[in-house]
Amino acid sequence: MTGDHYFSPHPTGPSSRREVEFSVAGRDYTLDSAGGVFSADRLDPGTAVLLRKAELPGTGTGGALLDLGCGFGPITCVLATQAPAATVWAVDVNERARELTAGNAARVGVADRVTVAAPDEVPDEVTFAQLWSNPPIRIGKDELHVLLLRWLPRLAPDGVAWLVVARHLGGDSLYRWLTEQGWQVERHASQKGYRVLRVTR
Repeated sequence: MTGDHYFSPHPTGPSSRREVEFSVAGRDYTLDSAGGVFSADRLDPGTAVLLRKAELPGTGTGGALLDLGCGFGPITCVLATQAPAATVWAVDVNERARELTAGNAARVGVADRVTVAAPDEVPDEVTFAQLWSNPPIRIGKDELHVLLLRWLPRLAPDGVAWLVVARHLGGDSLYRWLTEQGWQVERHASQKGYRVLRVTR
């Protein structure tokens, strides 16, 4: 066993490239993936629920969108293709994930509107019209709260965050915690054991 997790900054395990295929909103995607990143072999079921049940940005959506914990880039690629007037920031601590996301953005023809970055590389002045995340629950509740306290305040005043959390991994406790922090939280949808939360100021 290696010490690698999908939230390791520098995965050392074998990359073993593979392709992941999925469809969202009538469009087919084929993206490159590799070992050492989140859900390397398939579109994660929670991410699939998020992309199916949340309100995808439309063609008129502008501004900056954030894919927090981008993995190999499925959310980034969907957001960028759905919202051609927007830019997408794809943020992940994992350098292999960032490399894959950059390549996949190029593969689907949206690289000119995607900025792939480590968390500390996002300029402080950038605010986001939308934040999308299948957050890394397995880093632990305290670390997850730190993560969300860092990024949710960077929503624009009328911005919206879409989060997906497995109910058995604390979807309802996260709902309560976000509400206690003063956010407006709606249980937007549930499917296959996952909760989709819509978060606004």
